[in-house]
Amino acid sequence: MSRYQHKKGQINDSALQALLHDPLFRQRVEKNRKGKGSYSRKEKFAKGKGLEASGKQAKRLFTTGLLVSGAFSCVCSAL
Repeated sequence: MSRYQHKKGQINDSALQALLHDPLFRQRVEKNRKGKGSYSRKEKFAKGKGLEASGKQAKRLFTTGLLVSGAFSCVCSAL
């Protein structure tokens, strides 16, 4: 079993009181899943993100591929 590394530095007085003010026991707000206040900009599952490249990326990758394949054919024909 691992021990929790508290973030309070040197505990002088009360170990329990120091742990209560540690980030481990801070209050957390639950996000609504349905109803009022449940809208989320981020999708739950990032499906389809990054599949379609932007025009600049597609052109750059395509050009690099042509240059590389052209260089190999020149090297092979020289040998």
